[in-house]
Amino acid sequence: MTNTTETTIALSLKGITSGYGTTTIVRDIDLNIEAGSVTALLGPNGAGKSTLLKTMSGLIRPMSGSVMIDGHDVSSLAPNKRANLGLCHIPEGRGIFPSMTVKENLELQAKPGEQSIAIEKGIAAFPILGERLMQRAGTMSGGQQQMLSMARAYTQNPRVILVDEGSLGLAPIVVDEIFSFLAGVAAAGAALLIVDQFVARALALATSAYVMTRGEIVFAGTSAELQRSDVFERYLGTHE
Repeated sequence: MTNTTETTIALSLKGITSGYGTTTIVRDIDLNIEAGSVTALLGPNGAGKSTLLKTMSGLIRPMSGSVMIDGHDVSSLAPNKRANLGLCHIPEGRGIFPSMTVKENLELQAKPGEQSIAIEKGIAAFPILGERLMQRAGTMSGGQQQMLSMARAYTQNPRVILVDEGSLGLAPIVVDEIFSFLAGVAAAGAALLIVDQFVARALALATSAYVMTRGEIVFAGTSAELQRSDVFERYLGTHE
């Protein structure tokens, strides 16, 4: 990995082992996400990437190891407590309320009395949402639903954003818009970790990268280093 200082690490994993019940899925994971940058977490299906993100956000309690946000151990905190510290998890499948309107979805993320600010931020992130405010979220296109999911995260001013397969099933033009949005959020100071099927796009956006397979990290370094590594061809070479 590139050299970093302690103060730039927004989220850190130390020796994380995690899974479901007595089944271990990920083992002894060390990982750092820097503030103001994008980190890509890549690997084949079934590698344990989604399980690791759920462990970071508190949906799964680690069997061992620690999850740190800004140097504070949050391993025992519930997801809402981690969210209060600035961690936002956008899961695969879009985290929206389909029966509610776009406006209501955005308002749900706001602090009391700041609903209008949340709506303004959501529209600023993706202007198309301004034309859909009174539409039920579940009736929008898949791309617009993903934009709403991203906008909901953005309105919270998160320190750390975990994005699990944000481009899954979307048209290339929509993927471009979402990746451009994520780049802007990172440039504004947030720390982003992205899991994505589009390896080339993810590496173009990210400065750092990790590769997982069978629940273990097999590469940690810069995006450029990964593309020169034999790990790239071995685990990622067949991906677009």
